[in-house]
Amino acid sequence: MGTIYDKKLATKQKALFINLDKAIYGSFAEIGAGQDVAGNFFKAGGASGTIAKTMSAYDMIYSDAIYGVSPDKRYVSETRLLSMLNHEYGLLIERLADKRGDTTKFFAFSDTISALNYKKTNDAHGWLGLRFQLEPNGEYNDVIIHVKLLDNENTLQQQAVGVLGVNLMYACFNYYADSSIFVQSLMDDLTTDRIQIDMIRFEGPDFKHVDNRIMSLRLVKYGFSDAAVFGSDGKNLPPSDALYKKNIVVIRGRFRPMVNVHMDMLSNGVKQFMEEPGVDKNNLLVIAELTLQALKERNAGADEDIDENDFLDRVDILCSMGQMVMISNFHEYYKLVAYLSKITRLQMGMVLGYPNLEYIFSEEHYKDLPGGILESFATLFSRKVKLFIYPTLRNGVILNCLRFFPPPHLIDLYRYLIANNKIEDITHFNEANLQISTDAVLNMIKEGQQGWEKLVPPEVAAIIKERSLFGYSKK
Repeated sequence: MGTIYDKKLATKQKALFINLDKAIYGSFAEIGAGQDVAGNFFKAGGASGTIAKTMSAYDMIYSDAIYGVSPDKRYVSETRLLSMLNHEYGLLIERLADKRGDTTKFFAFSDTISALNYKKTNDAHGWLGLRFQLEPNGEYNDVIIHVKLLDNENTLQQQAVGVLGVNLMYACFNYYADSSIFVQSLMDDLTTDRIQIDMIRFEGPDFKHVDNRIMSLRLVKYGFSDAAVFGSDGKNLPPSDALYKKNIVVIRGRFRPMVNVHMDMLSNGVKQFMEEPGVDKNNLLVIAELTLQALKERNAGADEDIDENDFLDRVDILCSMGQMVMISNFHEYYKLVAYLSKITRLQMGMVLGYPNLEYIFSEEHYKDLPGGILESFATLFSRKVKLFIYPTLRNGVILNCLRFFPPPHLIDLYRYLIANNKIEDITHFNEANLQISTDAVLNMIKEGQQGWEKLVPPEVAAIIKERSLFGYSKK
């Protein structure tokens, strides 16, 4: 029988359901946003059958004495959360396993939150995690999430954390077999105007079936976050940590598959970016970005739902090339730049093909903005960002910035951006790559045509053949 998702269950009902399960027993440790998670279980009734202990080590000296000093000296971090889970779960096993381990599924819930301060000047966010057993004497599992708190009042943020914590607890014990339902249920009784979940990670023997990269995709797909990030090792990362104070270069594409032109664009774009004043080459982060729309474009003009296996195929190729990957819901470039600018104030570079420059200057894409194209450009170009444009071969002519002619009323604006070093041609490129079309390479792979291997990096060809990706057939 499949997992049944009861969307009508309120927070109090979920807490009571757990409280009435005599096998579930554990502790709560909450720092930074009150103790609303544990409070919900107390208020639901029957908490004595569920809660062994609650605590809150607000003082830094107390926190360090209990959980140890974090190497990064940060108190709202994954490192601190894991220290809390290790300590609290270890105490449960040490003190209670002999007496009730044969009949109890132990858990340790922890969170460390930076809620809105009195002056409302901080970035409200936090980490929540649950370590738990699904069988008495069983191995433990971990589910860890990172959230951004968006309410404009501290008390509302505390209440939101309390609801999210209960949702996490309930999902771990009731929706563990269906990761899709699990993720969706986290936002029960909440809205994305209050909370964004931009990282989730499942670990443990009962989550061997879960691919955390798919979980990143679903966070964005369900609208729980604008973007999600993971490294070349497939480990999910909170964008606010991974991108913080970095010089960032982004290349956007469908990458179905990655071809030589992508590598040429990226390598030469990065080289030019590193020559920019103020760029620290030792603090550089290169990101391959996939948008939700690009993931839906299985065929030209198609408007399909996202094929998660196809998504993983693309990601496996990017990761094999050592790439950090971002999934975003930012179809327009100015929205992506606005998002990144909230995380880093350092110089950023966007590596684009010539057709993307044409797209950016097409006013039809900004009809929903009160200020139209000027409003979008105010966001896109007012930040520390520069566009590096890779040329395109069209009708035998190489098109670049010098050969780009926007509508007459935008010519002066375009010249202003060029003169102020906001847009620049990628000057060194392999002209042979201009003949390569991603769609053409994809068709060659599907149809078994000779020579496609020369149009993609060797690592990409190897993984396509090994795993029969993109319709490749071993003959």
